[in-house]
Amino acid sequence: MSLLNKLEILADSAKYDVSCASSGTKRNPKGRLGRNTPGGCCHSWSSDGRCISLLKILMSNICIYDCAYCVNRISNDIPRAIFTPDELAGLTVNFYRKNYIEGLFLSSAVTKSPDFTMELLLQTVRLLRKEYRFGGYVHLKLIPGASWELIKEGGRLADRVSVNIELPTRQSLALLAPQKTPDSILRPMKSVGALIQAIRRERKKTKKAPLFSPAGQSTQLIVGATPESDRQIMMLSESLYDNMNLKRVYYSAYVPVNSGRNLPSVSSPPLLREHRLYQADWLIRFYGFSTDEFLDEKNPNLNTDFDPKTDWALKHMETFPVEINRADYPQLLRIPGIGIRSAGKILTLRKVKALRFEDLKKLRIVLKRAQYFITLSGRYFGDEPQNAEKIQARLRIPVQDKKKDSDQLDFFTRDPNRLADELSAITGEL
Repeated sequence: MSLLNKLEILADSAKYDVSCASSGTKRNPKGRLGRNTPGGCCHSWSSDGRCISLLKILMSNICIYDCAYCVNRISNDIPRAIFTPDELAGLTVNFYRKNYIEGLFLSSAVTKSPDFTMELLLQTVRLLRKEYRFGGYVHLKLIPGASWELIKEGGRLADRVSVNIELPTRQSLALLAPQKTPDSILRPMKSVGALIQAIRRERKKTKKAPLFSPAGQSTQLIVGATPESDRQIMMLSESLYDNMNLKRVYYSAYVPVNSGRNLPSVSSPPLLREHRLYQADWLIRFYGFSTDEFLDEKNPNLNTDFDPKTDWALKHMETFPVEINRADYPQLLRIPGIGIRSAGKILTLRKVKALRFEDLKKLRIVLKRAQYFITLSGRYFGDEPQNAEKIQARLRIPVQDKKKDSDQLDFFTRDPNRLADELSAITGEL
């Protein structure tokens, strides 16, 4: 089989893994121009906000497991391929030299055994680091069930590592992936998290301490393949952040690539639910919320009409309005439409003067939402009184209906309300 055919097969097989990021890279290439990327390349975001390209590829899609949700399961009749370490390392360096990519996202189906697969992955990264002296970003998937020595070497060679949990509960894993066990996934994740923390403490004392997965570790959860509620998913994520030293949890809307009696009947992936989970995850990681604050046993699923922070605020109107000129940082973060950067700018500008409504516009706060939850020097600027039902109704009105003199958004076929919501989630202005 030609190298190009392998690339096409194994790049296509990798597309369902969404836990692909490069938020730990520190490189800052200059003087480069954008160019079209070949198959297998994906775009991601670095910690400094740059959009970068990664070669996203599987070492092999030949799998010994029969996970019901996976396109690469052993019972599927699909084209199969496997790279040699020399082929994949050479391909990565060739793409890098041609400026197609800035790094590598390397995973694999489990071929023959976890240790055998992990060794193939490590041979590839060893060649990159030692023979080709490749200093670019590498995100390496760790294979559950592989020996701890191999996993430790993976952390030493890669910038970021990850082990995919895939399904939120032990029962779901037994139902759809009975050959996998929670312990084989959680044990290496916990050990990697502890080692990352220990190395970071050591490097504070001396920079000579060896690096170990400096960009941290991540994982992926499939959403919608099993009946868990959003509350169950978010409580698991919160526990992973607290106990496993995780950098990021990725949520992947279930894509119906297979059929089976244990799989749900869905016509399309639950993308809006995935989007809301990412917003809730943002609140937990950066805004000081806990899962119990916006999800409980009576309301275990996120509201699809509003982002989680707006939904929480509408249910807790007794805490609003908040006076912008007196509120502390945690209070500002609870206001819908005010994000981390905006809250910092407010605190900085408040040292100079008392803020006015016009100042908030200049700070690019999402006033479409924020106006109903704030006052400035005692003045309320919302076009509805402090009533949750009326504010809900008002927030559901499309933007162009509220402001007829602005038709810029009419060029978009999507609901402008939804578009503004998604853009605010990307920028963090929840």
